[in-house]
Amino acid sequence: MKYLSLAPLGAVALALASMTSAYAQQKSVAVTAIVEHPALDAVRDGVQAGLKESGFEVGKNLKWQYQSAQGNTGTAAQIARKFIGDKPDAIVAIATPSAQAVVAASKTVPLVFSAVTDPVAAKLVPSWNPSKTNVTGVSDLLALDKQMDLVKQVVPGAKRIGVVYNPGEANSVVVIKEMQKLLPTMGMTLVEAAAPRSVDVGSAARSLIGKVDVIYTNTDNNVVSAYEALVKVGQDAKIPLVASDTDSVKRGAVAAYGINYRDLGEQTGRMVARILKGEKPGDIKPEISTKMELYVNPGAAQKQGVKLSDALIKSAAQVIQ
Repeated sequence: MKYLSLAPLGAVALALASMTSAYAQQKSVAVTAIVEHPALDAVRDGVQAGLKESGFEVGKNLKWQYQSAQGNTGTAAQIARKFIGDKPDAIVAIATPSAQAVVAASKTVPLVFSAVTDPVAAKLVPSWNPSKTNVTGVSDLLALDKQMDLVKQVVPGAKRIGVVYNPGEANSVVVIKEMQKLLPTMGMTLVEAAAPRSVDVGSAARSLIGKVDVIYTNTDNNVVSAYEALVKVGQDAKIPLVASDTDSVKRGAVAAYGINYRDLGEQTGRMVARILKGEKPGDIKPEISTKMELYVNPGAAQKQGVKLSDALIKSAAQVIQ
């Protein structure tokens, strides 16, 4: 009489148990951005890097999906609804419009926003304290007085500060209101030019010719996605561009004292990992990126009619040639 060995069955059972355990440990993250441009792309890549650093790697124990709304708020709402239907462990929304779309669609799916200037003004969270809701995240809020100090270093006699922005984007409206309060205290005036769509950026910038000494660009997504149109106006009219995101310096701004958006993404990824490990988003206080860097572009400065001081160039974290 022959007896069947149980060893192979035991091995199979062990393998099945291992597979079940791995499946149970796998988490899913859905990422949405309002538009694709270098700063927001850097946030997206940073989120993935921050998750990997925290033990969640795509293809191993993390399911990852990403969609861009291509600058369309209606598309952002569609993406939000689609992602909520997928029931991921967390949604990451990059930039204010995408975060607002997710908040409007769900009060239960964990949401981590990133690259949102003022999440309170955008009505994503009630305050900068733990929200006790399904929302937390990382802000790219900047100290505007330091931004204007940089403007003065680039253009020492600057009095009239031009800003091109989308009046429909909450983070840009916040910046405009703050500048309206701040600039008079610094002996400056604000000159606004509205660009509701990316295709409006060039014409809005041209409307500032002869009216401003410098153009300051905040992290308005319409403006950043069409930055080359702004650079052309700056070069043609000899109006220096000072940006608030360092990636714009690589694209033709004279200087920026801003956040490293890759680092901001990594900070966001680490926060998402905390949620994947069991923390509730409503118990996590929204954070602000504190790592600031100065980028300068002497070549762009020359094309836009100014010369950067040696001291400013030497103080820069990166000099774009």
